[in-house]
Amino acid sequence: MNDLISLASKRRERQIKYERKLLRELPVQALKKSIQSHFNFIRLNGGAWIQRSAEEGCGDLAIESFLLGGHYSRFGLYGETIEQTKKRCAKELKELTDTLYNDWQLWTDETGTMQESLYYTCEQFIDYWWTEGFKKAEKRRKLRLH
Repeated sequence: MNDLISLASKRRERQIKYERKLLRELPVQALKKSIQSHFNFIRLNGGAWIQRSAEEGCGDLAIESFLLGGHYSRFGLYGETIEQTKKRCAKELKELTDTLYNDWQLWTDETGTMQESLYYTCEQFIDYWWTEGFKKAEKRRKLRLH
């Protein structure tokens, strides 16, 4: 007799499989360079371990943003532009941006206008990786590699 499989577990399996395929297209060196180029101007409190944790935190959120863009790329198939799709997931993007900004506030002593600059940098960083994920996944869908 056949075993019963719940729809939620099957859906989660498919999602994990899709995310693994999409993550193969995430260039790790480009991720490291992006972290350096976006957050190069910020001085960190502490030593090398703070720098490593900052890089890891940025990398984790970049990956989350990349996967989020890949997930929402399916709306591009229905004729939505990147801007329309970005509005659709604005709440999730704001959460990722706020998380990254809060992490950077813990790692630095920036005050005043530097905090505002830091927030905009976090926003640009998350937006950049969301767009990269969107484009890579859209390309995979067009080539029918999904």
